Amino acid sequence: MRTWPGTPYPLGATWDGWGTNFTLFSEAAERVELCLFSDDEAENGALAESRIDLTEVDGFVWHVYLPGIAPGQRYGYRVHGPYDPPRGLRCDGSKLLLDPYAKAVEGDLRWDEALFSYQFAHPRKRNTTDSAPYMPKNVVINPFFDWSHDRAPQIPYHETVIYEAHVRGLTLRHPDVPPHQQGTYAGVAHPSIVAHLQRIGATAVELMPVHQFVPEQSLVAHGLTNYWGYNTIGFLAPHNRYSSAGQRGEQVGEFKAMVKALHEAGIEVILDVVYNHTAEGDHMGPTLCFRGIDNGAYYRLDGAEPWRYLDYTGCGNSLNARHPHALQLVMDSLRYWILEMHVDGFRFDLASALARELHDVDRLSTFFDLVQQDPVVSQVKLIAEPWDVGEGGYQVGNFPPLWTEWNGKYRDTVRDFWRGHPDTMPEFASRLVGSSDLYATSGRRPVASINFVTCHDGFTMHDLVSYDSKHNEANGENNRDGADDNRSWNCGTEGPTEDRAVNELRARQKRNFLLTLFVSQGVPMLLAGDELGRTQAGNNNAYCQDNELSWLDWSLAAAERDLLQFTETVAILRRDHPVFRRRRFFRGRQDEPVDESSDILWLTPGGKEMTQEDWGAGYAQSLAVYLNGEAITEPDPRGGRIIDDRFLLLFNAHPDPLAFTLPGTSLAAGWEVVIDTSSAKRSGPLGAAGEVKVSGRTIMLLRATD
Repeated sequence: MRTWPGTPYPLGATWDGWGTNFTLFSEAAERVELCLFSDDEAENGALAESRIDLTEVDGFVWHVYLPGIAPGQRYGYRVHGPYDPPRGLRCDGSKLLLDPYAKAVEGDLRWDEALFSYQFAHPRKRNTTDSAPYMPKNVVINPFFDWSHDRAPQIPYHETVIYEAHVRGLTLRHPDVPPHQQGTYAGVAHPSIVAHLQRIGATAVELMPVHQFVPEQSLVAHGLTNYWGYNTIGFLAPHNRYSSAGQRGEQVGEFKAMVKALHEAGIEVILDVVYNHTAEGDHMGPTLCFRGIDNGAYYRLDGAEPWRYLDYTGCGNSLNARHPHALQLVMDSLRYWILEMHVDGFRFDLASALARELHDVDRLSTFFDLVQQDPVVSQVKLIAEPWDVGEGGYQVGNFPPLWTEWNGKYRDTVRDFWRGHPDTMPEFASRLVGSSDLYATSGRRPVASINFVTCHDGFTMHDLVSYDSKHNEANGENNRDGADDNRSWNCGTEGPTEDRAVNELRARQKRNFLLTLFVSQGVPMLLAGDELGRTQAGNNNAYCQDNELSWLDWSLAAAERDLLQFTETVAILRRDHPVFRRRRFFRGRQDEPVDESSDILWLTPGGKEMTQEDWGAGYAQSLAVYLNGEAITEPDPRGGRIIDDRFLLLFNAHPDPLAFTLPGTSLAAGWEVVIDTSSAKRSGPLGAAGEVKVSGRTIMLLRATD
């Protein structure tokens, strides 16, 4: 085959209309082979393979240009060099390797001993069996796509409502989605799915991992799989199993079409990305890509024992975010998904792992510096999961100003408050108004807090009010996996029940969680299916369950129509009233005595302003919050004044009804009930100031009627 020298950049396989330029970084390599696969079968039944030596190398980037090689061509690499695990060197020319910069992958990994560089029976002996028959293959793609007039919605954070969803689980059982598109990118773009997202007020869909991933061998051996996808092997390739159109590059076009359709509906696309580790696992893992290309460049190795991987993720390895080429891969991946795939932001899984310069988490690490100065990446939504499993990894509130964070303290406090845990009220109040204690000192605003009660990791909202304990037996680990600290409450009975009183209390608690979430300052995030009452039967770690346990049951839309309607109601409330989505923190009381200039007031059930003694009463489980929509300090986008209604939130987490004394006429002449979570439908006027009885475990939202 005729070869040209080509160029060292861009990295990966780049088709220009005439041929394809192939490049691969490896400082450890002594020789690199590009492997091309045809549709013909070799003697062993695998695809026929031809190999081309990459003789050109510049700055440790090996490259070649092949005229006539077009989109759809399958390829991979073999990297020859030192294999000396005690020194951290793991090059192995017998293993076919995926391209770290591949834009598409065809096929599945078939677990076999050939994928490993050692013999199972004798781990210190080399295994030189060819792994190609068991490996998926990279695919050269056509990068061109008709985006027409696609524009990023660019929805401000304070107007954002995030819906966390799984591509397959969201769409697999929807009756309107054609069978061949169920569980795919095309399914997410289906008009019925889009209409549902719009109905519940979602302005952004946060997709669980769509980077190419592989299931762990241990799961496959037990008939399970890595359903969630937090096991990446390709940072630029959309996962092939979510494509209805094919895997020879068609997955790229289908993903782009999904983004385009969501943008047309005014919905942003945020990707949950896993740059903290890869699917190759620890030192006993397979050689699939990074390990065989340049082990020390891509992974954090123990300086004293380089055969061992530093693991801040609980997944066997940690990406070496200190190495320039590993960092380049992360940044190139982010830019690719923004510029070529048009996504609107990222949620970084175990983001603290990326911040580790040595061992401690450094909020000014190289990775954050690169993001801060990057003219592309710095302009999209950046959401950190602000923890990892290493020492000192819990970093809620400690990320730089450009970042927002999953607020785990919000989740824990709101759960504690509504299950009646003592000494919760002061922190509940702080979480309700944007967690200024976490974010104000770093120059950030309420939108730095991504508020959530439930997410993919843990109980669904229905299970949160139905189970005291996890029930993960189906995962095959004797219920040892998953979190034990769920801060849940089963309302008196574990699991499903026919007890009407228990079911009514559970429905009320779900309404309490939803209303709390949507009136809290910050950015609300709703777990897909919570608006339908989805259950995982008490499983709080369904990462390996690709079955009805994880998929959305869309028949619940009819069975749980009151819950769905309530979700729509609170979403509209937030959308229509800027007092619930302020860009700045509240100032509090400005004058003495209290008057209409205050933007927020904290009141006891007796109608008096809260004192330090009131806040310190550990038994207290009830309070009132006055929100003054006429005292909003921030301007609208054109510099004008924002004026909204005045609201009064009455929180009663006590099990018994409680009479609340309404504020005097200086704040409002009268009040009307907008929402009462004791009933999904109750509303109406209250008349002049006086008392109102709030049921146990209930929120009542009132609006001034001057």
